[in-house]
Amino acid sequence: MQVWQGEFGLEHLFLNVLNVVLPVLICAGIGFGLALIHAPFDSKVIGGIVSKVGYPTLIISHLSTTKLAVGTFLDVMTAAALAVAGFGVLGFVALKALRLPVRAFLTPLMHGNVGNIGLPITLLALGDAGMAYTMAFVVVVLISIFTLGMWIPAGEFSPKKLATSPIIYAVALSLILMATDTSLPQPILKSFDILGGLSIPLMLLTLGHTLATLRVKTLGRSILLTLLHLAMAVVIAGALIWFFGFTGPERGAVILCCLMPSSVATYLFIDQHVPEYGPDVAGYILVSTLATILVLPVALSYWI
Repeated sequence: MQVWQGEFGLEHLFLNVLNVVLPVLICAGIGFGLALIHAPFDSKVIGGIVSKVGYPTLIISHLSTTKLAVGTFLDVMTAAALAVAGFGVLGFVALKALRLPVRAFLTPLMHGNVGNIGLPITLLALGDAGMAYTMAFVVVVLISIFTLGMWIPAGEFSPKKLATSPIIYAVALSLILMATDTSLPQPILKSFDILGGLSIPLMLLTLGHTLATLRVKTLGRSILLTLLHLAMAVVIAGALIWFFGFTGPERGAVILCCLMPSSVATYLFIDQHVPEYGPDVAGYILVSTLATILVLPVALSYWI
């Protein structure tokens, strides 16, 4: 569903891309505005609803109804795990070379915002199939955020959070339904569609609201980390596409997920465990998110 490709010239390409990106920015902008006018907004409550209800039902409703090859979906999950590992290794080396604290900056460098931004972007740009493959990334990144992402700044690891995550069981059920070509009863499926439909708008509102409340200290280091992340993303995405031979929507999903800015969720762990670097991490998250306004049109027009 590559609506941006055609024979209408460069302006038409970017106009189509903006039609994909702008709805995401507008929704996030509304959340930003809610923060500016101090409207009641409980990010923790919304985050709990999305992670415990929204994500699992969204995963089941889309994966169980979208025609995907189970093997390819598992390949994308493997690619996502390799991507997180790649960002971890390259990020560790780069941070050591730059003499920046690993505990503070490695977690944000490793984990992209594939949920808040990746899901709506791939849905608009690549359709249901692209969004379904992006969910493979979302699952892996969320698991990593709430395990390694917490352990690196805190210095401890709890396997209990992994075992009790409803997302794990939602993916397992979806894979069983996909492999056996089985459908859920219509009332349940419709309920999951409604509940899953909450996720994307709530995530975008939360993204905008969180960005408005971040405490930014300096921009120089934030710009450097953003450029570093983009360079790593290009290398990792190119390597994964070549290694797995991805084509079509799975190729687009892998590229877009690798290019996603730093996850807002990682800021909470840094602010809690390494608070002296909280403003620097906040600046990096903000700059990398704003950079997507330039990065995504280029990627959608010329790489996907």
